Amino acid sequence: MKNAETQNSWPLAEPRVRIVPSILAADMARLGEQVSRVAAAGIEALHVDVMDGHFVPNISIGVPVVESLRRCTDLYLDTHLMITDPAKYAEPFVKAGSDSITFHIEVVDDARPVIERIRSLGANVGITINPTTPVSAVADVVPLVDIVLVMSVWPGFGGQKFIPDVLGKVTELRGILSPAQRLEIDGGINAETIADAARAGADTLVAGSAVFGQADPAAALADLARRARAAADATQG
Repeated sequence: MKNAETQNSWPLAEPRVRIVPSILAADMARLGEQVSRVAAAGIEALHVDVMDGHFVPNISIGVPVVESLRRCTDLYLDTHLMITDPAKYAEPFVKAGSDSITFHIEVVDDARPVIERIRSLGANVGITINPTTPVSAVADVVPLVDIVLVMSVWPGFGGQKFIPDVLGKVTELRGILSPAQRLEIDGGINAETIADAARAGADTLVAGSAVFGQADPAAALADLARRARAAADATQG
């Protein structure tokens, strides 16, 4: 199998702290306007949560929203499929404009064919683990992906409380990822939790209501980035 394309040649390959706003928390009636506001704040990517009502107990957005996003922004679209059949639906999302497709290890017997399928579509690939799924579940395929996403809440709903027990897994994963692979965390990331996540080793921090739920999303992004970078720098120093 082809190794991860992370070997220095993809848009998020440079190792640094990034805040990635999740549009799940945006006002869908003003999505274009809200995306423009956070884009002006200097972000590199948007996180797109797709839920099917089967793998998770909720339904969120689909292909038409990704198509609309792609028409209104050049930002990297980091699409997280919380669905039972990622191999089937990867192609429509890539054609709609998704730059990466991240899927859950819990829904596949063998992740390799799904990884191959997504790569064949020209997209980057991510693998996700739920709060109680061990790192060992993805260890064999970590070298084959661009992103490893650790859920710090149970997938399916926004606005949940951060689960600190996942931080040990973040640290474990940091030790086995290459500098060009991204270690993402999603769920309950806000001004109170972001430093702990960055200190543990996460470099791509998904924030929903902590950005779009604020009166000034740009100021909120700046504050989150400051906190995360200070924590990461202190750890490295």
